[in-house]
Amino acid sequence: MKFSLTCALIVFAISANAQKTALTEQGETVILYPDGTWKFRKSDENASGEIPLNAKRIFKPEDATFQVKSKSVQGAAVWISPKLWSFENGKGEDAAEYEFTLRNEDAYGMMIAEGIEIPILSLRDIAVENARNAAPDLEIIEEEYRMVNGIKVLSIQMNGTIRGIPFSYLNYYYSSKSGSIQLLTYTSSNLFSNYRSRMEKLLNGLVCSE
Repeated sequence: MKFSLTCALIVFAISANAQKTALTEQGETVILYPDGTWKFRKSDENASGEIPLNAKRIFKPEDATFQVKSKSVQGAAVWISPKLWSFENGKGEDAAEYEFTLRNEDAYGMMIAEGIEIPILSLRDIAVENARNAAPDLEIIEEEYRMVNGIKVLSIQMNGTIRGIPFSYLNYYYSSKSGSIQLLTYTSSNLFSNYRSRMEKLLNGLVCSE
C-alpha cells in the first residue's frame, strides 16, 4: 500500500536518513541531527484526544474549473484552477496517482488513492507514522475535521525537518466504501505562510460522490 508522506519528498531528491533517533536512560526519545545537535521528540498529543470539527462548510473555489479524476477510487476527483496548478500522472511504482505543482512557485501536491476502505483514524496513524520515519522531529501543528464539498475530511498540518531543511505539509484524508484518498500539499516551512491559501485552494477541490 502507498500510505506514505515520504513519497512527497522524492520531488526534492532528499534522503530520509539524515536524522537518527535514540533512547535516553529514562526511555525518552531524542533526535540526533547531522551537525551534532539534538532535541527531545515531542509526543503526538492529539493521537488519543478528540479531534474537533470545523463548523464552516467549505466548497471548491470558483476558479477551480478543471476536474482531475481518480482512476483508483470511483467518484473521487480534484477540481483545480489551471491558472494556479499544473498536474501530471505520478511516476514510479510507489508514486502518487497525480502530482501537482504551483505554477512558477515552490509549492507542490499529490493525490494518493487506494480502492481499500480504511478507517480515517487508522489512515491518519499510518500517515503520521510514515511521515515520522522520514522526519523524526515531525510535529502536528493543526488537526481538525472539515466538511468539504459535502464530505467529511481530516485536515492535518505537519512540520518536520529532513536533512536540515524544514518542511510544512497541509493534507486532507478521506475514506469511504469507494476507497481512501490522501491529498497532500507541501513546501519549505519558510514559504508556508505565503503559499497556504493556494495550497488550501487545491485541497478544497476534493470531491467524492458515493
